[in-house]
Amino acid sequence: MPRYMTLIRIDEQGIRMEDADPGFMDRMNALFEEITKAGVMLDTAGLAPTAEGTRVTWSGGKIGYTDGPFTETKEVVGGYSIIQAKDKAEALEWTRRFLELHPPHWSITCEVREITEG
Repeated sequence: MPRYMTLIRIDEQGIRMEDADPGFMDRMNALFEEITKAGVMLDTAGLAPTAEGTRVTWSGGKIGYTDGPFTETKEVVGGYSIIQAKDKAEALEWTRRFLELHPPHWSITCEVREITEG
């Protein structure tokens, strides 16, 4: 069964958990329980803010390090999941359900990519 990585992209400055409605985390926990019991969810987590990250680059034969925050980037990866679905359509359906749980005034993008094997 194929595995997919979802990369949740957010505007760090535009999304605050304090702005979520009171039932948001309950709905999210219920979906995570359902997707885990269905054998689809393999791993998921949020990521620390870019202010706590470091970018490592390779350019011109040299390694470079840049500490966050990365102000030139508006949209950043704020979390991820690894799911196992029968096909891309199923992976997209779980992703749609995940996104629809969020407050309508938030702007979130989720990139869904199959993990290549071998």
